[in-house]
Amino acid sequence: MQKKRNYRCFIFVLLLADMCFMTIFGIRYLKKTIPDTIYIRQGQETGISQILEKPFVTYSKTIDVSEDGSYQVSCYFLNMIYLKDVQVKSTDEKWVSVCGMSAGLYMKTQGVLIVDTGEIVSKDGIRVEPAAHIAKSGDYILEINGIPVSGKKDLIKNIETSHGETMELLVNRAGEKIPISISPVLDQNDEYKLGLWIRDNTQGIGTMTYIDEDGKFGALGHGISDTDTGELLEISEGELYEAEILSIQKGAKGAPGELSGYIEYEEDKKIGTIEKNTDLGIFGKVFDKEYLSHEKVMVGYQQEVKEGKAKLLTNLNEEVKAYDIEITEIYWDKSNTNKAFEIQVTDPRLLEKTGGIVQGMSGSPILQDGKLIGAVTHVFVQDSSKGYGIFIENML
Repeated sequence: MQKKRNYRCFIFVLLLADMCFMTIFGIRYLKKTIPDTIYIRQGQETGISQILEKPFVTYSKTIDVSEDGSYQVSCYFLNMIYLKDVQVKSTDEKWVSVCGMSAGLYMKTQGVLIVDTGEIVSKDGIRVEPAAHIAKSGDYILEINGIPVSGKKDLIKNIETSHGETMELLVNRAGEKIPISISPVLDQNDEYKLGLWIRDNTQGIGTMTYIDEDGKFGALGHGISDTDTGELLEISEGELYEAEILSIQKGAKGAPGELSGYIEYEEDKKIGTIEKNTDLGIFGKVFDKEYLSHEKVMVGYQQEVKEGKAKLLTNLNEEVKAYDIEITEIYWDKSNTNKAFEIQVTDPRLLEKTGGIVQGMSGSPILQDGKLIGAVTHVFVQDSSKGYGIFIENML
């Protein structure tokens, strides 16, 4: 009888612990889904309830509004546990030049990126891996023996002239600066090697989303990650160039299509500089006046976005054209990510040319009711007519 009581007590404790864990996890999840800031236009009566009304989330319906129209909303879990304050800010109407044209991207990494470590066949025929368990994929080499590294060529030159002496490297590992030591190995070609696969730049084609009145641009709607490590590239500088689309590989089920183009990395083809590479896009400044003369449209905020018809602007090696799409679902719990809503291409012209959304179209602006409300970010691998979009206010 005592054993049964103990067993029931044990099961009860487990269930209680499970409920506590689920509650804590649920509260943390809810906290993440609630935006820190919501923007409204001055004097605008707009409902923000669609953003804040989530399961188990409660908030005061009576709110003190400041003279400029801004206010703060305190959110709670079931009216009991405080979650966070949401700042509702009143702002002037914002206008930007809407783009949609392709651009060539060139970016240098912040240090030399270690893609992977590998084996070396030494001078005496022995296979060795000098960097194994010392360097890690995703590390950025910042210094060699206390001297900053300017790039891949600089690193290789230092290794070649090391005469096999141990090299002290300072690396950036997930935001932390860590010193490591690696001894170069003389290979069968009489060259010293560290056994590292490295990279110090990346390039490609993307779509410009907007340019503001100060010449600052946003593009892609997502960051550029290294093809091998999958990690977001940490960049030191970058450049924006004119690009020409040469061919279109149409998307099909299980095989996303692609815009293939040509970038001429010449000084007279440069149109701007890249300053940031983030999860929400790449950003910088345009200095070519021709790119500042696009049509200006009003910015639409997330609470104004609704399911239904919209327009996608993109360039398929001709002038930028508008194509019909549908916003089929809005994910309010992911409003601050680059997968905030789902779109489907309905325009037969775009479906005929590309099959829908293809690689290279990321950043194509999305307009609804004449306002810029977002940009294309991803394509569905199994259905290229569908994809995700980001709210424009997150890029701005």
